[in-house]
Amino acid sequence: MPVSQTFTQGKIFSPLIRFALPVLLALFLQAMYGAVDLLVVGQFGTAAGVSAVSTGSQIMQTLTIVIVGLSMGITILVGQRIGEKRFRDAGRAIGSGIALFAAVAAGLTVVMILAAESLAVLMHAPPEAARGTVSYVQICSAGSIFIVAFNVIGSVFRGIGDSKMPLITVAIACTVNIGGDLLLVGVFRMDVAGAAVATVAAQAVSVLLSLLIIRKRALPFSFSKKDIRFDRRLIGKIVKLGSPIALQDLLVSISFLVILAIVNALGLTASAGIGVAEKLCAFIMLVPSAYMQSMAAFVAQNIGANKPDRAKKALLYGILSSLAVGVLIAYVSFFHGSALASVFARDAAVVSAAADYLRAYAIDCLLTSFLFCFMGYFNGCGKTLFVMAQGIVGAFAVRIPISYFMSRIPGVSLFMIGLATPASSVVQIGLCAAYFFWLAKKAKRPGTVRCEA
Repeated sequence: MPVSQTFTQGKIFSPLIRFALPVLLALFLQAMYGAVDLLVVGQFGTAAGVSAVSTGSQIMQTLTIVIVGLSMGITILVGQRIGEKRFRDAGRAIGSGIALFAAVAAGLTVVMILAAESLAVLMHAPPEAARGTVSYVQICSAGSIFIVAFNVIGSVFRGIGDSKMPLITVAIACTVNIGGDLLLVGVFRMDVAGAAVATVAAQAVSVLLSLLIIRKRALPFSFSKKDIRFDRRLIGKIVKLGSPIALQDLLVSISFLVILAIVNALGLTASAGIGVAEKLCAFIMLVPSAYMQSMAAFVAQNIGANKPDRAKKALLYGILSSLAVGVLIAYVSFFHGSALASVFARDAAVVSAAADYLRAYAIDCLLTSFLFCFMGYFNGCGKTLFVMAQGIVGAFAVRIPISYFMSRIPGVSLFMIGLATPASSVVQIGLCAAYFFWLAKKAKRPGTVRCEA
């Protein structure tokens, strides 16, 4: 059976770029999808509303990150089966993944709705924004089934080498969300609740329309309703591959939530400022994030086909091309942060605080060109436990301690707190490089499927 795109033959750089571009566009639209809520509330609401959407969306982003990380188990497993030309097994893996994530969605809906108020307290949401934060989280959590389905669809198609279908799903969601925000927040003045309702509605429409599109497309494997079942062996493999990524992403996201909580304690302006900056960071990190997802799919197929040398060359090409773009983005973020922040907020103090935080993130733009490509490479190899370990070290041994230490300095700026992020990236890159060369030294013979460098 033909696959949507094979990465195991021919050139390396051009197929990698062609695959990464739709991933990049999808991530851009997804970032827009999340930023529109803050943008519209910032233009039609108050600083309290901005803070509520900022804190609430960060909580929901943490949930989404876990789902994306766990669903990477599907991407890796399907990609490896495609590389091995075991197409029937790829279909079974997808069916088991659907069954697994249906159960996950049901559990998340109940847990998140009940925990919304506690999470707002835990996040130190400013008193003026506490009620709005709870409302945002509860409304979005009611649509957990759509959040899960939205991301599982993307993971499946990236695994088979198709990055265009995920782009279609997120484009639909982004379009509906923009319209919903303008209507509910801008016209009906529903403020935070309106932004949350628009978010859920957009995901629901996207999933439903995407399923209609998928039904009319030919898939590169045999798949039927009978495949949607709890196959313990396949679910075990998905969880084994995806859970370390999910746990690492969760803990890293928690570290950023801790930083947000630290900054929230500094006052409403700082809270709103870091909220605006974090939304902008979603755009700033688009290129390395796109390479991380693309690298995982590319490497997984080549490891399945027993072609580790192609995977290593893809890593090199990914780092160099990502770094070339990272230099430009770093320049804009460092020297023109105020212009970027003014898109999301009108309050001069909030804009200034956001720009200050962005200067630190500009440094990280250069570092993540290396780090994210390494992470995608190791994920594609199935070395997800290492990816989890280095992420945890960066988050809890570097990022949080430095952020907390900086916050205790009288009159501290958000730039100083933000330096914790590039500091953790330096440590993580060192760990990745050491692991890469340790594998090279350990390898007893070239051309193995163990992903030794």
